[in-house]
Amino acid sequence: MLINCVAYQEGKKLSDIPVEAISDYIALPDCFVWVALHDPQPDELATMQHEFGLHELAVEDALRGHQRPKIEEYGDSLFAVVRMVELNGDELNVGELDVFIGPNYVLSARNNASKGFLGVRARAEREPHLLTMGSAFVLYALMDAVVDRYFPVVDALESELERIEDRIFTEGSQSRDNIERLYELKRKVMVLRHAVAPLFDQVGKLYGGRIPPGFEHTQEYFRDVHDHLYRIQSTLDTMRDTIATAIQVHLSMVAIEAGNVNKRLAAWAAIFAVLTAFAGIWGMNFEFMPELKWRFGYPAAVVGMLTVCGYLYYRFKKSGWL
Repeated sequence: MLINCVAYQEGKKLSDIPVEAISDYIALPDCFVWVALHDPQPDELATMQHEFGLHELAVEDALRGHQRPKIEEYGDSLFAVVRMVELNGDELNVGELDVFIGPNYVLSARNNASKGFLGVRARAEREPHLLTMGSAFVLYALMDAVVDRYFPVVDALESELERIEDRIFTEGSQSRDNIERLYELKRKVMVLRHAVAPLFDQVGKLYGGRIPPGFEHTQEYFRDVHDHLYRIQSTLDTMRDTIATAIQVHLSMVAIEAGNVNKRLAAWAAIFAVLTAFAGIWGMNFEFMPELKWRFGYPAAVVGMLTVCGYLYYRFKKSGWL
């Protein structure tokens, strides 16, 4: 679906134009066209391929979707894939932004993502001195917007990790539930990391050393994006290590709790074993047993049993088993 198709000249908006007029405007000096699509259909991409002269391999990747974040050069044009990660309740929704960049055009195709880039376009139009850099600045603005949207996701994952850590040290918390939540959080961290890590490597192509034509004046902007990605990746790596540590700590606490339960059971088993032993001996039906004819035999047996059990309880309590 076509969102908008706008022509710019010397950093200023000329007008919204029909798709059929794209080829006329990109032929004008100091003019470029910015087209935005949402969940494009094959016929729409075919039309754009004809208007802009897009490389067939790049179009094929855009149609196929689910691409690894990357930046590829095709002659004087560039094809960039960026993953969009959005919070949808407690779940992460992963979309994709495909951007075709040429000397006089930008085509962005957003797939499976609810948040658009109207704010990015408005920001670019408010800064015509930056928009004079052309399609390279537009690519930066789009990437910067996507990367900035990673930060709230990271903050939400950190808050969730803190809540789980608090539950781990809460007495009576469900062990299975904690482990399941930790593994679910680890899955979310890996989803976001799979979007950040490849893009971190690819953005390095756009500043320093050999860079694509047309990106000479935007290197510091892409360096800023690279810095943001580095911060996010470092945070995700720290969270991944913390989750692994939390899982180990939780399993250790479960083992400790199980050991304490076993000690309590062993202590009570020992106490009742003494009662069983006394009752077993005095319950034998032998005819000649000295205690059987003694008037105080039963009270003495009960007192003896209680005394021994009381002593064992005292010793177990003092040692921390009860």
